[in-house]
Amino acid sequence: MKWLLGALIAALLAGYVYWQSHSVKTSYVNGLAPYTNLPGRDFILQRDCYIFKLKRQGSDWPLLGAHATVPQLPEDVAESKVGTETSEVRILGVLRIGDHFRIASVRRDEGRTGTKIAFEVSLADESSRKYPRLDAFWIMDHSAEGSGGAPSILPGYAVAVGKE
Repeated sequence: MKWLLGALIAALLAGYVYWQSHSVKTSYVNGLAPYTNLPGRDFILQRDCYIFKLKRQGSDWPLLGAHATVPQLPEDVAESKVGTETSEVRILGVLRIGDHFRIASVRRDEGRTGTKIAFEVSLADESSRKYPRLDAFWIMDHSAEGSGGAPSILPGYAVAVGKE
């Protein structure tokens, strides 16, 4: 009987260690120094993009991107691809050049593999959209993060509207 109790404790401990090693701590950093001016900024898309989910990694929000930054996506952005799946990606929708979005919040995800900063964006016409809030991680330039700066939207994907 003691060995059964010992095995149960060992299994629970192993499960806890596994859970801790694969967990991600999410925090919203809108009020921290490099990010304070980002929420509320408006952008206009300069490139057609897909709304999608990567199957190998979970995300709270659907992702926004194109083939140039997510090679698993088809090269041409077409409505006919909405609803299709590959072994790595599920395509949920399409955004077109000229669509407007706003940075709703800046999120920091910390896990064993490192820290990632992402913009959660809301679409201008969100009431008519199936997915009104998206994760813009794949259209962001993350190079400034290494020196403690804030990421930005990649040139050629979207242009800021109004105040900088």
